[in-house]
Amino acid sequence: MYPILRWFLFKFDPEKVHYFTFRLLGFWLKVPLVKPIWKSIYCIQNPLLETTVAGIKFPNPVGLAAGFDKNALRINELAACGFGFIEIGTVTPVAQDGNPKPRLFRLLEDQAIINRMGFNNDGADVIVERLKKLNPDCIIGGNIGKNKVTPNEEATSDYLKCYHALEPYVDYFVVNVSSPNTPNLRELQDKEPLTQLLQALIDERSRLGSSKPIFLKIAPDLTDSQLDDIVDIVNETKIAGVIATNTTIERGNLVTSSSKIESIGAGGVSGKPLTQRSTQVISYLYQKSSGSFPIIGVGGIYSGKDAIEKLMAGASLIQVYSGFIYEGPALVKRINKAVLKKRKEIAHG
Repeated sequence: MYPILRWFLFKFDPEKVHYFTFRLLGFWLKVPLVKPIWKSIYCIQNPLLETTVAGIKFPNPVGLAAGFDKNALRINELAACGFGFIEIGTVTPVAQDGNPKPRLFRLLEDQAIINRMGFNNDGADVIVERLKKLNPDCIIGGNIGKNKVTPNEEATSDYLKCYHALEPYVDYFVVNVSSPNTPNLRELQDKEPLTQLLQALIDERSRLGSSKPIFLKIAPDLTDSQLDDIVDIVNETKIAGVIATNTTIERGNLVTSSSKIESIGAGGVSGKPLTQRSTQVISYLYQKSSGSFPIIGVGGIYSGKDAIEKLMAGASLIQVYSGFIYEGPALVKRINKAVLKKRKEIAHG
């Protein structure tokens, strides 16, 4: 069924299709009796799928990565597709339109996406009002960033503003300093500014008496030396862990013609071209840290096999984004079934 729907949807502008499917999902799951039937098709519940990470019990290890439901519009509808957790954002203190359109592109030959959205979102205050009215059906993560006009020297203030606004309404936080689509943002991944930023958030969390985990989302384009710095920073600041990885600026392994890639221009690549690199980063971090902190694996997960590889490399949880667009909600069910099968095998020796 979904391949037919995808064939139709992929004939239209990706960003317009995204908002159309959001509206369609919201309408469809409000039809009487549809939501329980939908959940019975896509949701798998089993104690073996439950995964405790950073003190939070996730009903299953499959989450939806940030960027899909930036504005907390369809959290429960997406949870009905089988996700154990939904990450909203990236949220900035003040609403912003993001980069000029077009800014979202499909690479069909690569089963990939290029985006240069630029942290388009409704702003922390509006998003908080939505969360206040929500009775969530899943764990919610809050991915936070800085506004485009905020210089890096003042970035900490933006992250703290988002932290304060979202703290009562999300279960964990993600510090996004790795998007390639906000000018100079990735400079905040350097050891000194990143340590200062994370320590400021940890100090504020302590001041508020909160215990909600704070994760760091990193780019796949970091060198081994920079990844070593990440391990040091996590151990020094005592943040909960790392999300590996964001989109890549690398274009070297794409099948799509170079002329088409050049015509698209700047942006981060997600999807299958990221599968191997994100797994390498997970493995490197896990081995270098001796598994001392949890890693949420994301990047090019299109099957249960892809997910198992991430988990075996050292991830505690995984997230999907492009795979969900290309494969539909059945992907979430396939991943959970594969994880359940693997855990049963382990449990039975």
